[in-house]
Amino acid sequence: MTDPKTKTNEFDSSNIVMFAWKWRKPLAIVSITAAVVAIIFSSPYFIKPRFKSTVVVFPSTTYSVSKALLPQQNVTKSQDVLEFGEEQQADQLLQILHSDEIRQRIIDKYDLMNHYQIKENHPYRVTQLYKKYESNISFRRTEFISVEIKVLDTSPDTAAAIANDIAALLDEVKTRIQRERAEKALKIVEDEYIALKTELKQMEDELTNLRYRGVHDYETQAAALTEQLGQAIITTGAKSDRTLAIQNQLDTLAKYGGLYVSLRDEAKLLQEEFVRVKTKFAQAKVDVNTSLPTVFTVNTAFPAERKTYPLRSLIVVVSFFSALLFTLIIIIVVETIRKNM
Repeated sequence: MTDPKTKTNEFDSSNIVMFAWKWRKPLAIVSITAAVVAIIFSSPYFIKPRFKSTVVVFPSTTYSVSKALLPQQNVTKSQDVLEFGEEQQADQLLQILHSDEIRQRIIDKYDLMNHYQIKENHPYRVTQLYKKYESNISFRRTEFISVEIKVLDTSPDTAAAIANDIAALLDEVKTRIQRERAEKALKIVEDEYIALKTELKQMEDELTNLRYRGVHDYETQAAALTEQLGQAIITTGAKSDRTLAIQNQLDTLAKYGGLYVSLRDEAKLLQEEFVRVKTKFAQAKVDVNTSLPTVFTVNTAFPAERKTYPLRSLIVVVSFFSALLFTLIIIIVVETIRKNM
């Protein structure tokens, strides 16, 4: 004798196709109805299509124009202006892309509050605006260490324009941040340059004054006058006018020679320091007054020809098979309950 439970199990496993065929009309009606409803509610009237535009950029390793292009002292490796950046530079770009400055400038330029149709009386209108912004505008680092800027919008032209503007703002904001730092560095170097220049001028004036007193080259003069004094004493005597004149010159050297040597040696060291600071000053001015692009743009955005969202065909297919499966399950449950009652 056959167990009823076994019959039920056989029905569930092997006769499911026949069962579905038996109820084909309700299944077809519900599934087709779901597909039609999906077609209607996924239309542009209910869901506005969105178009995608992307920009891909690579970071640059160049931070200082002067270090990259001008000769450097005590530098074993100079920066290559043509070299792509690495993970650290890509992460820096991502941080700048998420900055409030770029977000606010895009919001203001494209009037996104009205463009996203956020009501003025909404209690959290700014929060809603930022959520819309983040859902439509995204940034990511690719596996190739580049940065992708992706923009979705109901207008393909607006999506492309926003993506390109963000890429331009990325370079602009990063350049501005670096220039602000370069300007502070320039002020420090300029102050040091002016101070050294003033101090060096004072030393040169003091040395000039000593030269007027007859001290031109202490070591050479002292040796020459000492030799002349000896010859004058031998030839004309110790009390002669020539001997006394040479002795007066030696007295002047003795009086101002130490100061002359001290000033001369200090001025020499100061001159070397002044040359180094002057070089840094020139390099700092280059960094402030000139700039190189901080990113390499691989491709610019263009208006998309086909929408990215929603995928109506996928919605319709999923709706059709979901309704079919759900209806089949409901019929099986109802039939099982009816037979067991």
